[in-house]
Amino acid sequence: MAAVGDSTSGDSSAIIAALNKKNAATTSATGTTDSSPALGQDAFLKLLITQLKNQSPLDPQDNTAFVAQLAQFSSLQGIQNLNTTMTGLASGMQSSQALQASALVGRTVEVKSGSAYLSTDSVIRGTMSLDNSTADLQLKIYDSTDKLVMQKDFGAQAAGDLPFAWDGTNSAGTVQAAGTYKFVVTSNDSGKSAAVTTYLGANVNSVTMGANQTVTLNVNGVGQVALSDVKDIL
Repeated sequence: MAAVGDSTSGDSSAIIAALNKKNAATTSATGTTDSSPALGQDAFLKLLITQLKNQSPLDPQDNTAFVAQLAQFSSLQGIQNLNTTMTGLASGMQSSQALQASALVGRTVEVKSGSAYLSTDSVIRGTMSLDNSTADLQLKIYDSTDKLVMQKDFGAQAAGDLPFAWDGTNSAGTVQAAGTYKFVVTSNDSGKSAAVTTYLGANVNSVTMGANQTVTLNVNGVGQVALSDVKDIL
């Protein structure tokens, strides 16, 4: 009587290798990859049954090895299902992020910037972010020619966020023309000046979905800004 060699009786890796070879042959013949869990399970069981039928009567497969093979396949299939689930979850999150970003078109958002565009009869709102308290906080606004149009002293301020608004007028109360203006905020302590981070409000013109599925906002007067960099929606 012909019998299969001893290596067949408990070699779970041989079954997995044969299964992979079968899947590769199917992919090569059709030009597509079928990741259906049902097909993989069916092929595995057929190979396992074939192994049991052809095992040596003098050296039958051990029950422990048989259970180990089933557990190994179950583990592999579980990992594949988890990968599929995670891929779907990531895709869903990206779609949700894109939807949220599209809802911001036409809205004013506050982003980290040193300049902002002033529209006719509009107000630019912003936030000065102080890492430490200061004895003297000062805001200067310059036009596109670097001419100083407005200066405001806020005096002593504690650490934290300090909101402000500019109505588009200069120090004499004259309304300024529409255009891009630069905001420079400094803290002055013991004769030393330090730059203060500013967040300025600007209109979202459009949304761009990048090649790597990242969402960026095209902000008027600022440029492209990551959705995660938006400090506030005004």
